Amino acid sequence: MKLLHTADWHIGRTLNGYDLLDEQKHAFEQIVSIAKKEKVDGIIIAGDLYDRAVPSTAAVTAFNEMLKRLNILEKFPLYMISGNHDGAKRLNYGRDWLSYNKLYLNTLLEEAFEAIETPEAQLFLLPFFDPIDARIYFSQKGQPEEEVQKIKTISDAMALVIEKMISQFTPNKKHILITHFAVTKGKEDELELTSETLSKVGGLASISATQFAAFDHVALGHIHTALASPSTKVQYSGSPVKFNTKEAKNQKGVYLLEISSDAPIHSRFIPLTPKTDLIVLQESWETLMDKEFYSNYPCHKAWFAITIKDFERVAHAGENLRAQLQTIYGTIIELDYQDKQQAAKRKARQNIETMSNEKIISSFYERVTGAKISPFQTKIIENTLIKLEGEQK
Repeated sequence: MKLLHTADWHIGRTLNGYDLLDEQKHAFEQIVSIAKKEKVDGIIIAGDLYDRAVPSTAAVTAFNEMLKRLNILEKFPLYMISGNHDGAKRLNYGRDWLSYNKLYLNTLLEEAFEAIETPEAQLFLLPFFDPIDARIYFSQKGQPEEEVQKIKTISDAMALVIEKMISQFTPNKKHILITHFAVTKGKEDELELTSETLSKVGGLASISATQFAAFDHVALGHIHTALASPSTKVQYSGSPVKFNTKEAKNQKGVYLLEISSDAPIHSRFIPLTPKTDLIVLQESWETLMDKEFYSNYPCHKAWFAITIKDFERVAHAGENLRAQLQTIYGTIIELDYQDKQQAAKRKARQNIETMSNEKIISSFYERVTGAKISPFQTKIIENTLIKLEGEQK
């Protein structure tokens, strides 16, 4: 049995105002080609199908055509889940009859406990969910209230979810989990936060790969680079398209999983080629204007994100620098100017973007009061954030 693992399509995404749909269609055609060449038995799309909960008409139309191509015309079974960018309840519409054509789409926690059976494997499709979702589910299923109240982090919830899944394992089959979270080897600082500003309400980003030890393979979505994979057994496929400058140097691609009942699952990364590459340059104005420098780059063929280092505003007063750079490089999707003061501000902003909500609150408290936050106060903050997250759903 062969499965193609992809994730984080984010249909409808833009890059600083530039529509990425043509880039996404280009990547999609390569995915179709790989699936046909390798004669896969199904395609995994591990969440963030759309870029936002209420996608545009163009995004819905494009994704509908992609699903039609894969599932109806090419007849590939699809194993899909919703991610944190998707509108779970909206996507759930039509789920029951889609499965009759082997298009499996789970968007709610309770759906994850019914495995999809193949001769070789059981596939558990676990969509993105919050701790409050787990509290509600396990409370309704008769879990003791004192145990339910202990579910404060996604790690707490995941322990119960996996325990229930394990109880449904069929012996002598491979057990594959498809899910959409930030997963580390065990320490949060080992995770490459290249995809987006991660929501960490209630420790949302602190799942350890060790929690998935019972599974033969875990196909992940959420982080946009395969380099963030905790192991060869717990893997991110990454997104098929570069969505921001942090991803500019990442090789995009998909994983091919080869599954048999009597051998370990083997995975192989297959690269994708961008239609329009994204190149990040951080150089002085003099260097950027030097023909010997820019002749090394695919000018007017790629997109460029340029930071002018050691910038002197007075020296260039009244000049249209973007126009000058566009004449040489072509499309510039981002232009920044960096002096020492701006660099310090940028570093502070990036630090905030990668901090959890709890950490932001505690840092603010310490800055204002000069005292460290207490464990009792920390617990209040965690519970409040969990409740707020639940109210926003």
